[in-house]
Amino acid sequence: MLLGIETAMSRELLILRHGKSDWDGKVAGDFDRPLAKRGRKAVKRMGCWLCEQKLLPDRILSSPALRAEQTALGLCRKAGLSEELIFWREAIYQADVGTLLKVLAESDPGATRVMIVGHNPGCEELVVHLTGQLIPVEPQAPALPTAALAHLAMPDDWARLERGCARLLTLVRPRELE
Repeated sequence: MLLGIETAMSRELLILRHGKSDWDGKVAGDFDRPLAKRGRKAVKRMGCWLCEQKLLPDRILSSPALRAEQTALGLCRKAGLSEELIFWREAIYQADVGTLLKVLAESDPGATRVMIVGHNPGCEELVVHLTGQLIPVEPQAPALPTAALAHLAMPDDWARLERGCARLLTLVRPRELE
């Protein structure tokens, strides 16, 4: 479901779940799973969409797990962003809401549009915590499937993100962009 709401808030958060990973079993562990072909295509679609919408981040905070790393780097390449915008945060891998809130609190206070590239259930739980609402879903569809992006209007202080403090502006899933 593609949502769109205008905002006047000064900060924005983009929460991007990593692209679809490859489950072929040839890797040693979960951390080292790469993107599947479908995941790489979805990341390219999201990069194009972000450019078209003029929603490019000032800073990207990414899990260093291979699938998240490939998602962040692929997005930068497709959107024409410098890879220097990416800050690898090990805490994002398998993070809960509290950990993700800490990562945001430690973010550059001058950044006005921050992106987190991470994993479920943490990404989905972060959207629910910040908006104070469940994510709109279609029947039999995951709330935040791989490569889905939630765009939130945020309060002015990255360190004070209480439940319900943000508004969901846009939720886009890659299949909606095909």
